[in-house]
Formats: sequence, structure tokens, C-alpha cells
Amino acid sequence: MAAKLGPKKILMTELFAPLPEGPFPVIYADPPWSYRGQVQHGGADKPFTSSAGTFYPVVDIDTLCDLPVGRLRDPEGSVLFLWTTGPILEDAMRLMRDWGYKYKQIAFVWDKQMVNPGSYSMTQCEYVLVGTYKKIPKPRGARNIRQFFSERRTGHSRKPDGIARRIEEMFPTQRKLELFARSSRLGWETYGNEKTKFDIEGEMPCPK
Repeated sequence: MAAKLGPKKILMTELFAPLPEGPFPVIYADPPWSYRGQVQHGGADKPFTSSAGTFYPVVDIDTLCDLPVGRLRDPEGSVLFLWTTGPILEDAMRLMRDWGYKYKQIAFVWDKQMVNPGSYSMTQCEYVLVGTYKKIPKPRGARNIRQFFSERRTGHSRKPDGIARRIEEMFPTQRKLELFARSSRLGWETYGNEKTKFDIEGEMPCPK
């Protein structure tokens, strides 16, 4: 039996640069969730297929909750789009509350067009929760954006640029911040320790 892999926990002050200056009416976040050493099992010939802590340093939920997002959000009103998965949905709800946002609904469902083995059902979706602080930022953009998004998964933890583009359509004029970004994004400010990991030379996601 393969040894159980544990996440590489480190302090955020050791990993990330100082936070940018707010305020931001729109915040989009893909936290480096700790799965507390959980791995995805793939059968006798494949003891595990992946564990987040083997790909990048993860941050425990208490440390994530301590991130001072309160000084980043717009005091007049802000919206938070938060990536999560089924196993850590409860942590995501807690994080949203501790960051000062009220959960509203699942904004997006990403069908990765690939399945992962699990203890219950075989999973193939990730989710983006949406919450608000005070009121929804105005002016509003598109009001007919679809929740369901289907695009084949590529690199581990790499999120499809189509989700950020949908957020841009919904809030085209507001100042935007991506927390724990892994690529540059035209028109956004970014924060994270791998902000250019998925950049393509000469190209920036979400061009205008």
C-alpha cells in the first residue's frame, strides 16, 4: 500500500508577496486548498492519481480565513467568485463568510470532460460560488451568462479562461482582482506565488 501523502503546509507570509491595494468591487479566487492529506484512489495498479499537496504548497483553512480580504473589497459593495470542489465545499462556505461575503449561489459549474475516481461517485465537475458584500457592484454588464461551462481539463489545477471572461462580461467596467492567480490576465490585478505559471509567451488570457 502506498504511503499516505500529506500536504506541504507553509505560512502564507512565507509564500506570498504583500497584498495589492484595494478597493476591488470584483474578487475572483482559486485558493490552494488543503485536502488534509486526502488522495484520489485509482485501484490496485494506481494507488493514487493526484493530491493537491504534491503539485504545489497548500494552505490550511484557518490560515486562508485569516487573509485580510476585508481591506481589499470595495466598502460600497463587492462580489466574490470562489472556486471549490465537492470535498471541501464546507470549507469554501466558511471561507466566504470569514472574508465577509454572503453566499448567494453556485455561479458556475465547470464540466472538465474527464472523470476522477472517488469514494462515492466519479466526479468531473468543479464549482465557482458567488457571494456579495453589501450590494452587487454597478453598473452591471451582461445578465444572460450561463452557469454551465464545458471544457476539457488541461494542467493540474489550471482553470479555464472562459470563466474569467464570463465574469468580465458580467462586470466589464469594475476593478478586478484575482487571488491565487496562476497566469497574467489583461485588465486584472493578480496575487499569488505562481502568477505567470500558465502564461503563454506573447499571449495574455482574456484579451479585450
